[in-house]
Amino acid sequence: GEEAIKLDERADMGFDKGTRSVGKAKTVFRKSPKSENVYLKLLVKLYRFLARRTEAKFNKVVLKRLFMSRANRPPCSIAKLAKEMKGKDGKTCVVVGTVTNDVRLLDDSTLKFTVCCLRCVDSARARIVAAGGEVITFDQLALRAPTGSNCILLRGVLKSREVYKHFGRAPGVPQSDTKPYTRGGNGKNRKIESARGRRKTCGFKV
Repeated sequence: GEEAIKLDERADMGFDKGTRSVGKAKTVFRKSPKSENVYLKLLVKLYRFLARRTEAKFNKVVLKRLFMSRANRPPCSIAKLAKEMKGKDGKTCVVVGTVTNDVRLLDDSTLKFTVCCLRCVDSARARIVAAGGEVITFDQLALRAPTGSNCILLRGVLKSREVYKHFGRAPGVPQSDTKPYTRGGNGKNRKIESARGRRKTCGFKV
């Protein structure tokens, strides 16, 4: 009767489990940036086109990284760039993020290469340009290397953020190296929660 017809209609409709259903959890990633930055949106428009119309995986990776949050776009220092670009003359270094200065790098002659990045701090830019290198933007890169040829794609260390030191097994339990959140945190306070349990000379350290 009517009940059978209703069941048939439901069978035709299909069943939407959604992205968070039990046993069906999918990795949900961004399809566009959350940022309202118009220049970033223009880059996304450009690299969407390149990712679609070229076979190069490089463009797909750059597009995916343009969508990422700032936490997932860690900065990269000029010292890391110099190390990775050693012996790679004529190649372009690409960082989808910020390039920062590093005062520990003493030999500026190692900075003679082309860097493409979203943002470069002034001191780092000055050192690269003074060494005979150049800093370009992603729209310039798209004209020079639309398929990413002769490009070295780099990124900073994701887990170098201080917050990652607090993740893991609870502080104080056996085999835990997790940093505790204390009121005298980050060495700002000499007296509060920074003696026993926080230094080797006073009992133990976590």
